Amino acid sequence: MSDHSIDVPHGLGAAEAKRRIEAGTGQLIGALPAGATVTPGWTGDRLDLAVAAMGQDVSASLDVQERIVRVTVTLPPMLEFLRPLIEQGIRRSGTALLEDKR
Repeated sequence: MSDHSIDVPHGLGAAEAKRRIEAGTGQLIGALPAGATVTPGWTGDRLDLAVAAMGQDVSASLDVQERIVRVTVTLPPMLEFLRPLIEQGIRRSGTALLEDKR
């Protein structure tokens, strides 16, 4: 297993970023392969996700901070080749979700 961290910057403040992430969790689940299961759980400003897909278990955490959301993904060796695609998806989706549209 290997951990990979991606920082997604934002200008929303921690409370608004957390609210948007809570509201967008359903979109994340819809973007996963058919049959994937996601178990989310909040502890303060940290969202932990347990994802089971394609016979593999992946864990992720989102630490919501004032200016960034730090996403840490733990991949099993069999999915390590997907790391660049996962990072790209997190950056794209995270930026869109946390874009300040005021």
